[in-house]
Amino acid sequence: MSRMGMKRVLLADDHAIVRRGLREILEEQMSDVEIDEAGSVPEAIQKIHREQWDVLVLDITMPGGSGLDVLADARSACPHLPVLVLSMHPEDQYAVRSLRLGAAGYLTKDSAPRELVTAVQHVLAGKKYISESLAEQLAGRLEDGADRPLHEQLSDREFQVMRQIAQGRTVSEIAEDLALSAKTISTYRARILEKMRMHSNNELMRYAMENGLVD
Repeated sequence: MSRMGMKRVLLADDHAIVRRGLREILEEQMSDVEIDEAGSVPEAIQKIHREQWDVLVLDITMPGGSGLDVLADARSACPHLPVLVLSMHPEDQYAVRSLRLGAAGYLTKDSAPRELVTAVQHVLAGKKYISESLAEQLAGRLEDGADRPLHEQLSDREFQVMRQIAQGRTVSEIAEDLALSAKTISTYRARILEKMRMHSNNELMRYAMENGLVD
């Protein structure tokens, strides 16, 4: 049980050092928070279903699946739980996807500590939070009216698989990481190549590097 007036925050990230840093930032700047942690997709989903939270701070890349899976599950199981996605991936890769899935905000891990606190306070208050740079990107897209890049036409799961293929991972490695069968990953690969109008993994790798989609 949380103490009266305390806000319960669940930090879901696979790096213990990152979780510790986030915890220290929030506890130092906010006196009314009670924090718990999850280091994998299954653990995060389990804690979301078993306990009540005021905000979920969620990483995208975690073992046992994807943070996007956690986001989708959280939105289904706890529609009123605000989710702040905090990711190492640039905003142009995952921000729009996260917001479409129902995230209340998106920050990259290189954001200043003060911005993290501001973002958490915003979503706790029922507001949305996006950085100034992301707001500028979104406004620019609306003004340009340009066709979407090929990778933006992929579903969230297809995009996730595409990035892993572009990093040189095998079908079996991707299947194990996402807790899916190798046959399912092969099916995703075929769809990705068709949508991207490509014929090989090498083409995907080259496209991903040219568009900054791989780490």
